[in-house]
Amino acid sequence: MTDKVLSGWGLAKDKINKLIFECETFEEAKIVAENAENRSDMKNINIASKKPYYSKTRHYVQIKTKEDYPSWYEAGYFRK
Repeated sequence: MTDKVLSGWGLAKDKINKLIFECETFEEAKIVAENAENRSDMKNINIASKKPYYSKTRHYVQIKTKEDYPSWYEAGYFRK
């Protein structure tokens, strides 16, 4: 997914900030995706079965886990 707010500055200066959330199951991935859909700062949300490739010259990629951001893995955490 793309973080619209953090793209273009800080560690992502002049780049698109991509977030990858590692999930153990498809159900867990659906929860993370639904939480992302409920945030206005996230776009291009998708579920992939393999780690996606992003060009290092165009993208700043962050790989996150349940230990990093446990709230993202809780169903309905960012519900509007």
